Amino acid sequence: MINTMKAAVLTRFGGPDSFELRDVPVPQVGARQVRVRVHATAINPLDYQIRRGDYADYVPLPAITGHDISGVIEELGSDVQEFAVGDEVYYTPQIFGDSGSYAEQHVANVELVGRKPRNLTHLEAASLTLVGGTVWEAFVQRAQLSVGETILIHGGAGGVGTIAIQVAKAIGARVITTALARDHDFVRSLGADEAIDFTAEDYVDVIARVTGGDGVNVIFDTIGGDTLSRSPLALADGGRVVSLVDIAQPQNLIEAWGKNAAYHFVFTRQNRGKLDALTKLVERGLVKPVIGATLPLARMGEAHELLENGSARGLRGKVVIDVSGEASAAPRS
Repeated sequence: MINTMKAAVLTRFGGPDSFELRDVPVPQVGARQVRVRVHATAINPLDYQIRRGDYADYVPLPAITGHDISGVIEELGSDVQEFAVGDEVYYTPQIFGDSGSYAEQHVANVELVGRKPRNLTHLEAASLTLVGGTVWEAFVQRAQLSVGETILIHGGAGGVGTIAIQVAKAIGARVITTALARDHDFVRSLGADEAIDFTAEDYVDVIARVTGGDGVNVIFDTIGGDTLSRSPLALADGGRVVSLVDIAQPQNLIEAWGKNAAYHFVFTRQNRGKLDALTKLVERGLVKPVIGATLPLARMGEAHELLENGSARGLRGKVVIDVSGEASAAPRS
């Protein structure tokens, strides 16, 4: 029985230097739980927000945080029949109230766990769980994006945007995205039909031009700022706005009334169903994770700093952590 493991432990709220690599106890496995050897994890904006102290009331310190896991099951609870020891799995740990993914081992409720796509490495799979589940909930459950509709995705070159473009195309939508000019060929390679350089053009004006004044059916906000208040200006009648970003300042949404717009704010909930739906898209070749950088567990602070400042450095896609040192090996056939 494994008693201890290495973990990047959040010791205080603050900057990227708030993590310490420690030996900590491995949690016991409950009846409906599995213990997974973590091969890879990834960094999300939620992770550095937690590290900064944005959710201090929900995270007792010291804490093991992190919200993406790809790995191999090493132990089953007494009431688990869905999986076997040796199965490759991926999932998002429970957000708040439980231990996270920045560790060599993780114990999870079996209902959260999905089978890893066969055509992905652990690095690729770990980059997908929180982002992919969030995009699926935003598009399918909230916006109910349909074939033939048009969607504007803000921040198409980022960790969320790269997956959002591909899922929207898989659904059958026309995709317009904002991105720096240097990233236009990249986002088009993912499936974007139009790309807008938000530093050179007003996206509202471009949307009016490329849609013939009709506007888009859905806007997906991954960046915040004044996106919510300006979104109705680019929406078609009855359009939907889905945002992943906290509202830092009050915004006047009066323009939304005239469009009969619906606003959805998504803080994703984890379950196997969303992962299984995503796996089908991945194994059909319709969605491919984009990895921007890979670091070891001992360099967690550096990984956080890279994601926080990545747009200025031209980072595309996700920052991932190779926990096992073997995660970059080829996937099983």
